[in-house]
Amino acid sequence: MSESRGSVFDNLQARFESLLATPSLGWPGLPTGPGSAAIEIGASRAGRPIQAYRVGNGETRVSIIAGCHADEPVGPRLMGRFVPYLQSLADTDPLIERFEWWIIPHINPDGAVLNEAWQHPGAERYVFSEYLRGRIRELPGDDVEFGFPRGPSDSGARPENAAAARWWESAPGTFDLHITLHGMAWAGGPWFLIEPGWVDRTGGLRARCERAVSRLGYPLHDVERHGEKGFWRIAPGFATRPDSIAMRDHFLALDDPETAGRFYPNSMEFMGSLGGDPLTLVSEMPLFLLAGVGDTLGPPDPALERWRDRIAGWAALPTDRNADIEAAAAAAGLVAMPVRDQMRLQWSMICAALEAVPGLAE
Repeated sequence: MSESRGSVFDNLQARFESLLATPSLGWPGLPTGPGSAAIEIGASRAGRPIQAYRVGNGETRVSIIAGCHADEPVGPRLMGRFVPYLQSLADTDPLIERFEWWIIPHINPDGAVLNEAWQHPGAERYVFSEYLRGRIRELPGDDVEFGFPRGPSDSGARPENAAAARWWESAPGTFDLHITLHGMAWAGGPWFLIEPGWVDRTGGLRARCERAVSRLGYPLHDVERHGEKGFWRIAPGFATRPDSIAMRDHFLALDDPETAGRFYPNSMEFMGSLGGDPLTLVSEMPLFLLAGVGDTLGPPDPALERWRDRIAGWAALPTDRNADIEAAAAAAGLVAMPVRDQMRLQWSMICAALEAVPGLAE
């Protein structure tokens, strides 16, 4: 191939509008669009199918998973369009010719159903008061991201995780890149999490993500957690990804051994256990942006503490006060982040990650 890395990256970025115009698989990840043949790799706790897709013929193997946390809908929405977009491409397209994609658009269909009251499939932004009333999220120690098997004979992992693990283990080799698409309820801006062993090799990736955020006019989320739960600050907007051992240590320090004992490896740790040297990444896109958060490098962040108090008060109001909640939140500086911008920044991270691993022409 004669294309330079820069030109290929620019072309990938330019694909976003075409990607969004592609008919979606449906919700949550149901095969209703064109070219939607799925691999059923297992079933959820409630018996709903876990659907996966393998597309491409390249040497660089890429895994993307979305929907681990039930109240984070934007990753599944992006993957619901990305899968049929990939399936529509010619065999000579760089995304098909150079990469082999292993994608689980929604690993938590039960969670999607539980959150249907506020997760409107076509919403341009989510409604804050609806989110407060309808948000349902698994408790710590029971979320899908931290539910992967500890070994081949592990029978305690969630069925969703066991299904994904079996599928990934069937790959004829190791993975080069693994991305898990996540979100935050509220923050000062987008946040990106990186495999600790790749920090020194991702300067270009971080620069590209930072520029993408700046172009859209957002600040980066910034926090210094000093390794709590595995989060070590790299730079404004970037930290190391979480770790199950650090998660267990956190809850043991809180004198909660029961919760600590329920943490299993996360998808990044499991992917690393398969061998090789995979770059693992997490996108964290806020559903709602809070004015003033991040102006002080916390914790503690005084602005965030004030917001938490306000939000707790609003959540305690009766449902007939939703209009009052919306007005008060807007007046205080809460803004619902457009889903399109969240998806664009997730896509920017994916594009930047493809630059960071082998697979594109020099």
